Amino acid sequence: MTAVAAALAVTTGRDGRGVVAVVAAVLVGQLSVGWLNDALDARRDTASNRSDKPVATGAISRSSVAVAAGVAVPAAVGLSMLSGVVAGVVHVVALCSAWAYDLGVKGTVFSMVPYAVSFGLLPAFVVLGAPGHPWPPAWLVAAGAVLGSAAHFANVIPDIDDDLATGVRGLPHRLGASASAAAASALVLLTSVILAFGPPGPVSLAGLVALPLSAAVLVVGRLRARRPGSRAAFNALLVVAVIDVVLLITTGAVVL
Repeated sequence: MTAVAAALAVTTGRDGRGVVAVVAAVLVGQLSVGWLNDALDARRDTASNRSDKPVATGAISRSSVAVAAGVAVPAAVGLSMLSGVVAGVVHVVALCSAWAYDLGVKGTVFSMVPYAVSFGLLPAFVVLGAPGHPWPPAWLVAAGAVLGSAAHFANVIPDIDDDLATGVRGLPHRLGASASAAAASALVLLTSVILAFGPPGPVSLAGLVALPLSAAVLVVGRLRARRPGSRAAFNALLVVAVIDVVLLITTGAVVL
């Protein structure tokens, strides 16, 4: 997320100081979200034997992570304001949405909403902090929101059984792994469509290449996923998400 925000800051005209401001705010904001999540989910992660979680493995204490989150939250708010008041407020709203997910929204039918809000507002934050503080185009915000929604479904799929066992019942859990994979596929493809046709003027070469390429990757992933234990469909989602991110960054030059 930090790298994407930095790249978008460069393509939308931020100077060196502006890029640093974006990187600092987004990086610390992401740390605050991750640390808060790990502190709140320590018991669930331990019960699920999450070897990728330092708190669950005992590499760091839950209280230490909670303290780190407590420091990162106000720091992220302050760093957001380096991009200007309006841009800063937009980023704080995006962070509040992500913190709300950690604090319990992820276990409700509205679990997708924080992802849509936070991802949608991230490019808005970057653009609003550019010289002249231009308002972000609707298609850019929509693309971020749709890509964020896809990320939610894709992110849950690998851990859906462990989540259900520990009482987490967000929207993807209620729909099931198969339906969630289908939803994620449709959403990443829709993101490609928005990024290709949203900017003014004729469709760019990148957009013309991204659409059929994304569709082909998803089809191949679904076909290869028929094999027992295959992660081809999930891997295909990740590939198309990368394509969308590249397309998002390349559209930055036409935002202003």
